[in-house]
Amino acid sequence: MDAVQQLHEVVSWPRNAVIYVFQVFYRLFQVGIILLFSPNPPKNDHQPSDKPFGRIAVIGAGLTGVSSAAHCIAHNFDVVLYEENRSIGGIWSHVNSTSGLQINSMIYRFHPGVFWREGFPRRDEILGEITKIWKQYKLESRTRFNTKVTKVRRANETGVHEKGKRSKWLINDGEDREFDAVICTVGTCGKPMTKGFEGEDKFEQNGGWVVHSSELDELSGSGEDEDEKSDKQESNGHANGHSKKSFDVRGKTMIIVGSGASGVEAAEWAVEKGADKVWILARDDKWIIPRNVVFDTFLSMQPFGREMPLSFIPEWFIRKFHYGDLAERVAPAPGTRGLFEGTPVVNDTILNHIRCGKVVYERCDTQRFTSEGVLVKKHTDKEEEVEIKADVVVLATGFERPGIDFLPEDLFPERYERPNLYLQNFATEDWSVLLTNAAYQNAIGTVGHFHIGIYTRILLTFLLDKGARPEGEDMKLWVDVLRWFKRGARGGALGFFTYMELTIWLFTFHLLRPDRLRWIFFIMQGWGVTYEDADRLRVE
Repeated sequence: MDAVQQLHEVVSWPRNAVIYVFQVFYRLFQVGIILLFSPNPPKNDHQPSDKPFGRIAVIGAGLTGVSSAAHCIAHNFDVVLYEENRSIGGIWSHVNSTSGLQINSMIYRFHPGVFWREGFPRRDEILGEITKIWKQYKLESRTRFNTKVTKVRRANETGVHEKGKRSKWLINDGEDREFDAVICTVGTCGKPMTKGFEGEDKFEQNGGWVVHSSELDELSGSGEDEDEKSDKQESNGHANGHSKKSFDVRGKTMIIVGSGASGVEAAEWAVEKGADKVWILARDDKWIIPRNVVFDTFLSMQPFGREMPLSFIPEWFIRKFHYGDLAERVAPAPGTRGLFEGTPVVNDTILNHIRCGKVVYERCDTQRFTSEGVLVKKHTDKEEEVEIKADVVVLATGFERPGIDFLPEDLFPERYERPNLYLQNFATEDWSVLLTNAAYQNAIGTVGHFHIGIYTRILLTFLLDKGARPEGEDMKLWVDVLRWFKRGARGGALGFFTYMELTIWLFTFHLLRPDRLRWIFFIMQGWGVTYEDADRLRVE
């Protein structure tokens, strides 16, 4: 056995050496990004209020909201950050501690100032970085916790289409005075979606458990204090009569309804906690791609944002080298769901769990609960119905999409609703309303990368430079042109994009309007527009 162990150490040494060198390089790389691109934070809580260029309301204190507010403050715009709950972090404050990034943190730099210790950090590290930016940029005094935004209205009746004029905004009752712009960062994940199935009560009365995937930490009692548990239960709107403190999944059978990212993470959680058997019930197959930063970046570099004639090449590689012997059992069948038609799941371990028998992947439709488990209809020629017995059923059914009904309806006329917005994030009726990541649906790339700062600085440029502002018809034309280029794409032209496609949008934003080129280093890199410019620049 010692000889085998020594041989294993000899074989693994080169791999460990490569990993070590990469980690050193990545940390040095992050230091360079921080030094080059991280804007200077204010020296005190009152710095931007002396001569601010303008005032901006940011709705939602998640990752995108905190980052957007930090960029505004750094460039001498005052902000008020509204948060419905009593903590920052958005969806990351409502998921399990085992939840982590689906992509490498190298392409999840939501602010230049973040410093990741792991390639695929989990919830606590992500929340730690969000909190660090929030504190570093003096946002504590500017955050309104427990404040739900119910209404955003114009302070004047002048619309943006009146030449030379623009809207100003009031939030709720207007207690925070007028704002020059609004950044809506409510994200794409709201309250857990708890789809009800017939017979659920009967299953629970017989001693079974039904929980949402976001509640799994509560089952093991890990990672949360009593206030956090209370917040999560209130947010989920779901709690059964069991004593969560005494629950233990070891040796039990767990069914997971749903095969998306939350379902895969729930299966990993169950295996880690020692569940005897785990079932994933997949209504349809999601693409699972490897946790490889080079390969994943390559996929996100596809510039067309849709299935193309050669898309079968990366799909073949994934089937052959990632799925392997599981391709027919787990991967989407050829011709059913293209790789560039929906957000993939990024995971390395779940396929090994399926291969080893720790997790059973079943293609089926969930019909209803029974007293001992779940009745499903298998996806076979016979479509047979079978009962799968279990102790726990996890609803990995995702999260409700947050509504934006607090914004004026006239901002989103027919055919220009989410996600059909200017640059996918600006309301076509008023450029002073930005919905960063709130119009996102599907992509290969990330919603937590450098574009957050770029979109924020585009808005700041509009506020600073009247000549750079787009007209309403121009914004609609951009949407229409993209629809024409991507006609026939499943989900619509803006329903799916790659990160390269998004980058192309941002560069053409400058190239098609040469008068904006003087702002390119500010918009793309964040250089310039500081407190020292207060006397030279002013919101018009």
